[in-house]
Amino acid sequence: MNESNRSTESVDVVVVGAGVTGLYAVHKLRGLGYRVRGFERGDDVGGVWYWNRYPGARCDVESVDYSYSFDEDLQQEWDWSEKYATQPEIMDYLRHVADRFDLRRSYTFATSVTSAELDEESLRWTVRTDRGQVVSARFCVFAVGCLSSTHLPDIPGAGEFTGATYHTGEWPHDGVDFTGLRVGVIGTGSSGIQSIPLIAEQAARLTVFQRSANYSIPAGNEPLDDAARSRQKAGYPERRRLSRLSGGGSPHMAHPSKAFEVSEDERRAAFEKRWELGGVLYAKTFPDQLSDLRANEAARAFWEEKVRALIDDPEVADLLVPTDHPIGTKRIVTDSDYYGTFNRDDVRLVSLRENPIERIEAAGIALADGTVVELDAIVFATGFDAMTGAVDRIDVRGRAGRRLKDVWEAGPRTYLGLAVDGFPNLFNLTGPGSPSVLANVVLCAEQHGDWLADCLRHLDTHGYRAIEAREEAVEQWVTECRDRAAATLYPSANSWYLGANIPGKPRVFMPFIGGLGAYGEIIAEVADTGYQGFDLIRG
Repeated sequence: MNESNRSTESVDVVVVGAGVTGLYAVHKLRGLGYRVRGFERGDDVGGVWYWNRYPGARCDVESVDYSYSFDEDLQQEWDWSEKYATQPEIMDYLRHVADRFDLRRSYTFATSVTSAELDEESLRWTVRTDRGQVVSARFCVFAVGCLSSTHLPDIPGAGEFTGATYHTGEWPHDGVDFTGLRVGVIGTGSSGIQSIPLIAEQAARLTVFQRSANYSIPAGNEPLDDAARSRQKAGYPERRRLSRLSGGGSPHMAHPSKAFEVSEDERRAAFEKRWELGGVLYAKTFPDQLSDLRANEAARAFWEEKVRALIDDPEVADLLVPTDHPIGTKRIVTDSDYYGTFNRDDVRLVSLRENPIERIEAAGIALADGTVVELDAIVFATGFDAMTGAVDRIDVRGRAGRRLKDVWEAGPRTYLGLAVDGFPNLFNLTGPGSPSVLANVVLCAEQHGDWLADCLRHLDTHGYRAIEAREEAVEQWVTECRDRAAATLYPSANSWYLGANIPGKPRVFMPFIGGLGAYGEIIAEVADTGYQGFDLIRG
């Protein structure tokens, strides 16, 4: 059909993405009476959990916290089976939410938004998809996720390999059987660390190619019985209250004292408690752990002591213990028997720092020392173009035809992590400039969705047709995010928080580091003062 003959659908809001954030935005805005049109490139809801189906994929936030809080009946009716939910269970939960609140009827699935263009006269957005739909919307809302644009490294000869290749972020939906195969895993970030133990159980031989060692902590996962679930459900009000006040969106608070304001015994006891809790929260055992190098070193030393005890070969342990960044400045991984996997005779670790990959050949991976590791399958656990990649692949054009990708060329520029000057009525939720990947994204999604709903209601109540961030407000927020990060140890790590895993990407610390609670206070104050930092535009 020629575009001239294609009808344009008119709605109030377009929501791009059907993950945790998109689903809540659709539910919240529909509840206020807005006509909402959603698009999702996957075949179903789930977002990052739809794509990340690799073996061992598991959330690093406790299941009871990684859930919506907006509906009490939903909280009470859903039963989590274990402390840290696996990908299939999280998908079941999100499907349940979509069905319970009839959210799928607002979405078109298996459809990618290719462009969004502002009409400066009407201040409406024309949104186009790869399937030919054209939608005119007053508001355009991106809920595309920070970890949804996969990154495949440019390795010479990759197309020559005759075996099977997989990326952990685009895993086959019917699974992969590695039984009896010689498998290579490139990358030891979260997806590599979580998948390696399970791949090792199947493979005849597993070779792990590690560029940078990561800090990981055993999940301490355990099944939840009826008694545990009943206690959790009864305690939801206080649990949610504490979570919203916290930095990371869970009820676990840092020790009230700084690391060296307590005795060594008390310090070790605090580290032990967080080790037993498992996972990412170890980075927040003490309040100064990510700002004071001495406190950080104490946490790192305790971690190293624990991890070396899990690894039989001291030389392998030397390779698995990071030496290039403070603990917690890259996201600590939550694992299940990762370090113990390297005690197996059929698992080999290759340090790419010592012996880089030269090229991929038909038979496998050729290393700098001339060795060719023969393989039947290669798994790329190489992560994502995080924070901005999913937005960058959409051609977004604001005032004077400016492309958002060009505006963000030197790093993402937002006001409150929500809006960009020159792009009125456009919102990017749970992305750069907000707590996003540094907090429990489910509560982040509700925080942003509620703020957005209140904002749109304010516009309509007072007769405004549009809202636009001011340039000076954007500049001030970019500076605030940068200064907050600079006061911590985070920028010392070459992490995807700074885009360091993507060649040529500017090194800018992209999340808001002040925590979920502090951020919530900031955006609430902006709303309470009549949306300070924004221009409200009348019809």
